[in-house]
Amino acid sequence: MRPIWLLAGGAALALAAAGIVLPLLPTVPFLLLAAFCFARGSERMHGWLVAHHQFGPPIRDWQERGAVSRRVKWIASASIAAALCLAAAFRLPLGLLAVQAVVLCGVLLFLWTRPEA
Repeated sequence: MRPIWLLAGGAALALAAAGIVLPLLPTVPFLLLAAFCFARGSERMHGWLVAHHQFGPPIRDWQERGAVSRRVKWIASASIAAALCLAAAFRLPLGLLAVQAVVLCGVLLFLWTRPEA
């Protein structure tokens, strides 16, 4: 199983890195997933990721207090709004838009009820 965890962690880390420059791709959830996978596949990779100067702080905030920074909350909110607007611009069926809106509002509710880092 270790190679599978390492592969999944590497893929999640690659998506997190891409999320730094791509506006609608989230970074922090993929970092958390990478940390989860690396914790099961390689203590060395997990330690490196958690100690990383840029990637480590949001992971440590989540692991220690379940906290999300206000900046990340606002970026996620803007991304969710952009995704809904994009879906509407593509004229998706109203039922599909409604389901998407309900799910994304649930995500926002969860996110904004987390403590701040």
